[in-house]
Order: sequence, then structure tokens, then C-alpha cells
Amino acid sequence: MDWTNLELSHVLALAAALGFASGFRLYALLFVIGLAGFFDWLALPDSMKLLAHPVILTVTGTLTVVELLADKIPAIDSLWDSFHTFIRLPAGAALAAGLAGSFIGDNAIVTAALALIGGTFAATSHFAKTGVRATINTSPEPVSNWTASVGEDVTWLTLVWLIVQHPLIAGVLTLALAILCLWAIRKLWRGLRGLWRRFGGKIP
Repeated sequence: MDWTNLELSHVLALAAALGFASGFRLYALLFVIGLAGFFDWLALPDSMKLLAHPVILTVTGTLTVVELLADKIPAIDSLWDSFHTFIRLPAGAALAAGLAGSFIGDNAIVTAALALIGGTFAATSHFAKTGVRATINTSPEPVSNWTASVGEDVTWLTLVWLIVQHPLIAGVLTLALAILCLWAIRKLWRGLRGLWRRFGGKIP
């Protein structure tokens, strides 16, 4: 797959998909993209070629293992997710913005637009994941946590495979998943509002 000369539809689909995937498994995404670039399975734009450097691959590979382990431990996963609110969102925006050179060169407007798309989709998946996992962690048994984590892994792997092989399909799947995440966020918010009101508080 060549990411150095893409049509606008592919760029937009990839921007959304990369942002969304960043909200789930950022380091694994960076590692897979870098590895694909290293072995020339993916022709990366200049702004992303650093991901294929052996040193960066070592760092992202190590962080991938740490993230996958942290995600399987109740409570630790929520702490990890909370901390990465400040990392996944800007990283998703930066990844999406890096596609600008694939379409029209160094155009500031295109770059900013792609960054907004990537950051928005990263925020959608991240906050849905964080909220759902925090809710699951209120249960003392670990099975639901592991099930959710494995489900996220399967979803992420499917999305990343589509990102590399079929960008447009990845974009369509991303839109469907984003709608599901927005629904989950809305349900979580209503649940929190109900709890707050039950204890005498008020949330508009």
C-alpha cells in the first residue's frame, strides 16, 4: 500500500481510522505502522518515516507490551487510560495530520483539518473506552474486564488490518464504531447523572 500518493477519499478515511485506532491502542498502532514501513509493506509519507526507525520501533514495541499487560489488569487499566487522555488525543491528531503530504503537500489548511478529524475520532474512542472500562471495573470479578480487553484487541486488529489493506472500508467501519461509542458515552453520562441526582446533586 502506498501512502505517499492518495486520493482525497482515502486520506479522509485514513485520518478518521488512524485517529479512532489511536484512542484504543496507540502504541500498538505506532508499532504496526512503523513495522510495515520498515519492511516496505507500506510506503509512508515523509512525516511518518520516523516510525520505521529501529530505535522508535524498539520504544513503541516495548510500550505496546506494557499497554497490553496494563489493559488486562482491573483498576490499572483505568489509571492507564486516564493518564493517556493527554497522549492519545494529540497523537491521533498528529498521525492524521501526517497524511497531509500524501495528498496535497504541505498545505496548512489540509493539515489542520486532518488533525481535527484525527483528534475528534481519537477522543470519541478514548472516552468511550475509558468510561466503559471504568464502569466494568466496579464489578469485583475479572472476567468482564478481560472479555472487554480482548474484544478491544479484536476490534483494533480488524481496524488496523483494514487501514493497511482497505482504507475506504476502514473509514466506513470507523464511522460505525464512532456512532456506537457516542451512544455508549451518552448512556454513561445519563448513568452518572442519575447517580449524582440520587445523592442530592444536580447535573444539567
